[in-house]
Amino acid sequence: MTIYRDSFPPSSVDLFLAYVGMETDLIFNQGVDLPGFASYPLLKTTEGQELLKGYMKDLIALGKETSAGVILESPTWVANRDRGAALGYGFDELKKLNQDAIAMMAAVRLESDHAPIVISANIGPREDAYAPSAQMTPEEAERYHAEQIAVLAETDVDVISGYTLAYPTEAIGMVRAARQFGVPVVISFTVETNGRLPTGESLDEAISGVDTATAGYAAYFMINCAHPEHFSGVLEDASWMQRVRGIIANASRCSHADLDEADELDDGNPSELGVQLSELRRRFPHIKVLGGCCGTDMRHMKQIVTASHTP
Repeated sequence: MTIYRDSFPPSSVDLFLAYVGMETDLIFNQGVDLPGFASYPLLKTTEGQELLKGYMKDLIALGKETSAGVILESPTWVANRDRGAALGYGFDELKKLNQDAIAMMAAVRLESDHAPIVISANIGPREDAYAPSAQMTPEEAERYHAEQIAVLAETDVDVISGYTLAYPTEAIGMVRAARQFGVPVVISFTVETNGRLPTGESLDEAISGVDTATAGYAAYFMINCAHPEHFSGVLEDASWMQRVRGIIANASRCSHADLDEADELDDGNPSELGVQLSELRRRFPHIKVLGGCCGTDMRHMKQIVTASHTP
C-alpha cells in the first residue's frame, strides 16, 4: 500500500478528483438521517460502512476511467470534541471512529489497482461553518484541533484537510496543529456570494495571513462550499492565487443562508458546473484538484472531469 504522507501532493498526475457532497446526497436523495450533518456514525454498522465505501469506490472508478488521481475524503468533518458532544459522543468513541474511518479507507485503497489514491482526513470547524458565534485565537484553535489531528496522525492518513473554514485564525491553528504531528495539511475556505469569507475577510487576506503566521506550512489552499459564480470574479493573477490548488464547488447558486433553510436539494446543472470549473482551471492551470460539495453527486463529478479533459 502506497502512503503519500512523505510525498504530498503526488506529482504523477495532472488532475485529482475530490468529493464531499456525500452528506447532502444521503439526506436528500437517499433519505438517510444524519443528525448534526455527521456521517461518521455510519461507521458503527455494516450497512453504514457499505454506504460510505460505495461513494469511495464510485470515485475511484471514475478516476480510473478518466486517468485522474483520487483524493478520498474521510467522513470525519464534524468528528471533533464539541460537535461530537452535541450528538452524545465522548472522546474515546470519537477517537475510535476517526481511526476506523481511515482504516476503512486504507482497505478500500488496498483493494484497488488505481493510483494515486490519496487518503485525506477531513476535519471541519469547531462551530457552524457559515456563521461562527465566536472566533478562536490561533492558540485556542491549535489546542482544540490538535486533539483530533493527534488521533488521525496515528493512522495511514496522507494529509489533513481542513474544510469549510470561515475565518483565518482557526485555519492558522489547524495548520500549526498539523505541523506539531508532522502531517501535511490543506486548508479550504468557504465564501459567501460576494466572494469573501463569512467573517468578511477576502481570500487574499485569509490565505496570506495563514501563510505568514505558519511559515507557509500548508501544502496548498482550496475553496469549497460555494458556487463558482460566487468567487470566480475575485480570483486574480496574484501571488496568493498561486497557493490555491483546488476548488470543490457547490451545485447550487444559493447563499449559505438559503441552503440552511432549504427543504429540497438544489442540484443545479451538472454539465454547466463542469464547464465552469474547467474554465477556471484553464484560467489558472496550477489548479490540480476539482470536485463537488453540497448538492453534487457522481453526475456532477463525471461532468467536471469530462469538461476538464476537453481541449
